[in-house]
Amino acid sequence: MSICALSIFFVTPNFYGKSEITALPNFLPKKQFNLGLDLQGGSHLLLEVGIIDVLKEKSENLVDEVRSILRNEKIKYHQLGSKGKGATVSIRNVEDFEIARSKLREKLGRNFIVSSENDLKFDILFTDEQVKYLSDQAVDQSVEVIRKRVDESGTREPNIQKQGDDRIVVQLPGVKDPERIKSLIGQTAKLNLHLVDPTTVELARQRGKLPPGTFKLENANPAAYEKEFIIKKRVLMSGERLTNASATVDPQSGKYVVAFELDRKGAKKFGKITTENKFKRLAIILDNKVISAPQIREPITGGQGNITGNFTPESANDLAVLLRAGSLPAPIKIIEERSVGPSLGADSIEAGKKALIVGFIAVIIFMILKYGLFGIFADLAIIFNLLIIISILSLIEGTLTMPGIAGIVLTVGMAVDANVLVFERIREELLSGRSPINSIDLGYKQALKTILDANITTLIAAILLFNFGTGPIKGFAVTLSIGIISSMFTALMLTKLVVILWMKKFKPEKIII
Repeated sequence: MSICALSIFFVTPNFYGKSEITALPNFLPKKQFNLGLDLQGGSHLLLEVGIIDVLKEKSENLVDEVRSILRNEKIKYHQLGSKGKGATVSIRNVEDFEIARSKLREKLGRNFIVSSENDLKFDILFTDEQVKYLSDQAVDQSVEVIRKRVDESGTREPNIQKQGDDRIVVQLPGVKDPERIKSLIGQTAKLNLHLVDPTTVELARQRGKLPPGTFKLENANPAAYEKEFIIKKRVLMSGERLTNASATVDPQSGKYVVAFELDRKGAKKFGKITTENKFKRLAIILDNKVISAPQIREPITGGQGNITGNFTPESANDLAVLLRAGSLPAPIKIIEERSVGPSLGADSIEAGKKALIVGFIAVIIFMILKYGLFGIFADLAIIFNLLIIISILSLIEGTLTMPGIAGIVLTVGMAVDANVLVFERIREELLSGRSPINSIDLGYKQALKTILDANITTLIAAILLFNFGTGPIKGFAVTLSIGIISSMFTALMLTKLVVILWMKKFKPEKIII
């Protein structure tokens, strides 16, 4: 009975709105189950991971590796560059050809195919297995980064999963500002620190070329005075050393800044950078745009600092979210977007309610007509079975979808299955001439094995659906699993307890089922 009382206790918060729940006393539970995308509306996004960009970046890294190998071996080369899924290089001297082939194969390992088109030219290509590994790694990493970003934005119960070889499905229930979420998801958020070259953009234009070892980048803030910067190519530090970032207000300027923290190695490296480059300008580059270029006025050795800029509270928080979640391994392209309106969710909820109510009433009427008073006992078990399911969903703050409602509707029918088996067994014992108390006792004992076999096999199927299914199927599997366990409890313990209490109180000499 205590479990039944607790189920009522934990179901109660679901009768209050999201705003009302915070006003409840602290001793009351405040957890509620959530509605999925199909019930409350939201956004559905289909994303494509830029696998080609990943392979391009890896190919450029391979070029650097090949250059290093050949230089260390003092082998002269030319025409070194990236080539689709690998690199290409030509050896100048014939006598160095075999040495170069041997060293490249030895140093690069089994993940590359080193082949020659002619006597002096090599193609170093990724193996098919390596291409598949790099692609899968990029998509899996993208899923995790997107999940972190969406979770950090405050979206409840998103569904983010891989689809095919290079696509990701993102479902965001109840999202009121999808453009902000799309902006968070779509940014690569690759953060690097470079020095700003003292050469001005105007001077570079007068000369007609950039200084050696530099490149030009735009300011992330189009309204800023400095529209472009000349940046030195050498990366002083990447965003991988960031451990935390948060939006805060600078007490001196009163403007929003993004405070960041570095790990131990990052703090040491950042301290060295700011010590060696005092009074120089440090460019903080995010996705190939300069978000800030402050002057280093003193060494920063504590591993903490601020990113300044023309931030609003929301933009500062969004940048902090991006930095905390990490950078995407490749650009993300939104190839499909669908908005599910709340009217569809309301229709779905109404249809689910009708199905549940009609099924519930039909089962109750059937049980009363079929088993009389014992049918009422079974109906009481059905009611508490529903309460237990909803209370467990509330405790785990689970998401209820249309397939989940279907699982609950199915559970209503299954909830009486165990009672039917018991009641039919009791009826057989009564017809054989046994006393009411012996018939009830034997009925529960004899039906126990059949009930366990039937429910355990269904539970195994539900677990398999959860492990191998996707979002909607998982929702069905969750509610079905909870329903199976709760129905076994209510049928084997609650109904039996009610029957025994009734027998002790009224002590009937004869029962009719």
